[in-house]
Amino acid sequence: MTDLERFEACMEYRPGDRRPNHELGVWPQTRVRWQIEEPEAVRNFTWNWFHREEALGLDRRAYIPIHFGFLPPYPREILEETDEYEVIRSELGIVTRALKAGTVDGQRMCMDQYLEFPVRTPEDFPAVKKRLVAAISERYPADLNRRIEAWKNRTYPLVLGENAAANGFYWRAREFMGTEAVSYAWFDYPALMHEMMEFFADFVIETSRPVLQQIQVDYFTLNEDMAMKSGPLLSPGMFRKFIFLHLKRMVEFFKSHGVRYFAVDTDGDPTPLVPLLMDAGIDTLWPIERAANIDPVGLRRRFGKSLRLWGGVDKRVLARGPAAIRAHLSEFTPLIEEGGYIPTVDHTVPPDVSWDNFRYYMDAKRALLSGEFDRL
Repeated sequence: MTDLERFEACMEYRPGDRRPNHELGVWPQTRVRWQIEEPEAVRNFTWNWFHREEALGLDRRAYIPIHFGFLPPYPREILEETDEYEVIRSELGIVTRALKAGTVDGQRMCMDQYLEFPVRTPEDFPAVKKRLVAAISERYPADLNRRIEAWKNRTYPLVLGENAAANGFYWRAREFMGTEAVSYAWFDYPALMHEMMEFFADFVIETSRPVLQQIQVDYFTLNEDMAMKSGPLLSPGMFRKFIFLHLKRMVEFFKSHGVRYFAVDTDGDPTPLVPLLMDAGIDTLWPIERAANIDPVGLRRRFGKSLRLWGGVDKRVLARGPAAIRAHLSEFTPLIEEGGYIPTVDHTVPPDVSWDNFRYYMDAKRALLSGEFDRL
């Protein structure tokens, strides 16, 4: 089977030669660790696992690189610097204080302290909207037409937008305002929030339209991260009031233009929002973060086969060694057999995972995907 045929078979609960082999990636600190532990084993890695990693047997996917972000971005500025930290204004207009210790390729070992956001009151939003003009030429690669012709003959899934390219309704509002401010804004500035959600839906639809008029894609992911360990960061009532109808019309637009599956990516436990996501037409939920006490078997039992699932492999287990990894993966056997599920680590692989443990995980997972359950 081709990678595309295998993906379609899994998503439609049909048998195949095996289930798809996908992964997200690793922390830069993890990459450095493995390069020290086993330099030959990882020497030829691309480290771009959403697309492929032949040395690990990952299936191929391709992404249409649409720019859904700020154009122009805010100028990146270092506002203050000491031996311990930097205060930076990012391309998103967000000001953070960030520790220097342990930083690799710009990724830090702990979260930044957020100090300032571009939207404080309704009066600030028009300036942000000017950086989000839909469908301008700069949002697409110059050779898009040539790429589209090649993709029409693909044998692998084609995705609209690179991972986290089209961040969703809650994600965008949090980027504009910050978690605390947006939590109050649903109550303090309801007109602004209605405007923001409508504007964002229009922006994504109109920016996607010129591409979807030329080619059908296999799926699209809206990145939301709208939940934490104890549950969603907004209630189902607030989601229904401000987001639901705009999400529904966005999904309807994509599916009316040939997009097969619409996925939502959120960390934490979004369970109370899942019925609303499904009512809006969402097909897939991922990455199913195990630290939030949710798991793919429980989600399938609760929501049925209409909700496809990706992820669900507890990254914390990978540091515990082969016996723990083998026991953990065996939990997924019924879902692998049934279909509609693609197991991946529930986020990028952290640096407490050794190369030997990760290699064991990948070998065991490939056996699971192939139905060779006795090897587990």
